[in-house]
Amino acid sequence: MSEKLWYLKNCQLFQLLTPEDLRQVEASSRVRSFPKKAPIYLPADTSHDVFLLASGRIKLCHITPDGKQSILAFIDPGELFGELAMLDDGQREEYAEALEKSTVVLIPRATIERLMETHAHLTLGVTKMIGLRRRRIERRLKNLLFLSNRDRLVHLILDLVEQYGRNTEEGVALTIKLSHQELANVIGSTRETVTVLLGEMQLEGLLKVGRRKMILRKLESLAASVHRSVPELPRETSPAPLRRIVPKPSVSAEDAT
Repeated sequence: MSEKLWYLKNCQLFQLLTPEDLRQVEASSRVRSFPKKAPIYLPADTSHDVFLLASGRIKLCHITPDGKQSILAFIDPGELFGELAMLDDGQREEYAEALEKSTVVLIPRATIERLMETHAHLTLGVTKMIGLRRRRIERRLKNLLFLSNRDRLVHLILDLVEQYGRNTEEGVALTIKLSHQELANVIGSTRETVTVLLGEMQLEGLLKVGRRKMILRKLESLAASVHRSVPELPRETSPAPLRRIVPKPSVSAEDAT
């Protein structure tokens, strides 16, 4: 089985496709590897492709009018991103960057559109995915407008627990590693403010922070402080097991747009 076909079969949205459909997607797709901090696509790029993350982790970002980075979402293996290419063939508004070394499958927009015309479950799945991401972004926008820096940070931590929380002897650990600057970029604050707030919460015994590491010691108290129910941990502590295969020689950088 080729690398591309393996990655495609492990995407939840594609699991109900027929073998022939998968072979067609494989034939038209390309695989690329990106080092940490490398751009996957930029705001000025034309949206020709939809992307499937095979391994690693991606962050979707927006540049504010004052030149600051705002993180919109994190993408995990098995997820599609850049899906708005299916709705608009103009230039992208956000940009995607590798949070760690990542392997991505580039799927032509025409291929996805053809499959969506004949597979209702795929259309429904893509619609739900777009809606869920939009809901998360809208919730963060509301928090940005009406909540204090501390409350925004607590809400973000609770959101991360729902996606990346894992029980340990010390408490609930986050399996995603984010810097203070990246946390600040999500909540619309500064690195210095996030550092101070995390320090305060650590002194209060709510959590323990280290280098890109966070353990929630009093999750119930943290949730109660923002009048929110205790988040449920994900059923799986990691995404579907995609094999870390070294891909064959990738296409040139120009083909990423």
